[in-house]
Amino acid sequence: MLDVSTTAWIATIGGLVLLLAFDLVIAAKKGPHKVTTREATAWVSFYVGLAIAFGIGLAVVGGGEFGGQFFAGYITEYSLSVDNLFVFVIIMASFAVPAEHQHKVLLFGIVLALVLRGAFIAVGAAAIERFEWVFFVFGAFLVYTAYKLATTGEEEHDSENKLVVLMERILPTTREYDGSKVVTKVAGKRVVTPMLLVMIAIGSTDILFALDSIPAIFGLTEEPYIVFTANAFALMGLRQLYFLLDGLLDRLVYLSKGLSVILGFIGVKLVLHAAHDYSWGSWAPDIGTFTSLGVIVGVLTVTVVLSLRAVKRDPSLIHTREEHTGEALAQVPERASREG
Repeated sequence: MLDVSTTAWIATIGGLVLLLAFDLVIAAKKGPHKVTTREATAWVSFYVGLAIAFGIGLAVVGGGEFGGQFFAGYITEYSLSVDNLFVFVIIMASFAVPAEHQHKVLLFGIVLALVLRGAFIAVGAAAIERFEWVFFVFGAFLVYTAYKLATTGEEEHDSENKLVVLMERILPTTREYDGSKVVTKVAGKRVVTPMLLVMIAIGSTDILFALDSIPAIFGLTEEPYIVFTANAFALMGLRQLYFLLDGLLDRLVYLSKGLSVILGFIGVKLVLHAAHDYSWGSWAPDIGTFTSLGVIVGVLTVTVVLSLRAVKRDPSLIHTREEHTGEALAQVPERASREG
């Protein structure tokens, strides 16, 4: 058991808040702009470097086992987050977000997602501590999700964000952007702009993906501190990854298959771990942290290599961004008709 004091929790959360504040200050200083590949690469390298440093520090202070759990959890969360980016692209397209404002939308949306995931992690940790059988539920859910992902190529999520619909009904809104403002005035009346709605859409949609990723990371570690920090580092690096992978996402044609293998593996690991804690399941092997880490890294490597080789041989395999957004927009209600 990792002994994390209240002071350590406060220091960690405080450090994350400072990082986000620093990101906000830099973004404000640069003003609205289209993020370049060079800028995105620098930020992704920065956040990945921080995650690696944190994992090494955790291994030194808490032991190699906990360091391994963090890296396994971080890599899993980050890889599952890549699949989220397709949905983020669809949301950006449905709200017609100008390119120069997309980085701000993602930043605030991810802050909201981090808060929501923190609450979700707290509930999950409490459930695991009180009800050991919840591991069977998590494991079965992950295996089911893996099956759906492998057979359909996508997870089942509502095309229309219910929270955004509710916000549009209770708040006066406009379909016109006013720079990066979230609130503006139209005919002397204060109204909400699409900027606020798309931020809410990004943040609240992420929690749907967390229904898969949070149980998955609990299959790799039972430590709430590691679960939270792995999620935090994965989310903070996600914003710039969105811009860095622009164009590459369409070429990862086997991504859903690879993620289904990872989710299925972790689901089976959870069930075996839960069975191992009961007398009737003493036969069940308990898969170690470093074995899990090796499987996750190996599957991701094979997925990327096979995807890039496949599209090189047959470019028609590429599902272009226009196809993804076109399919989704066909299911999105005509927003322009909903004024106020």
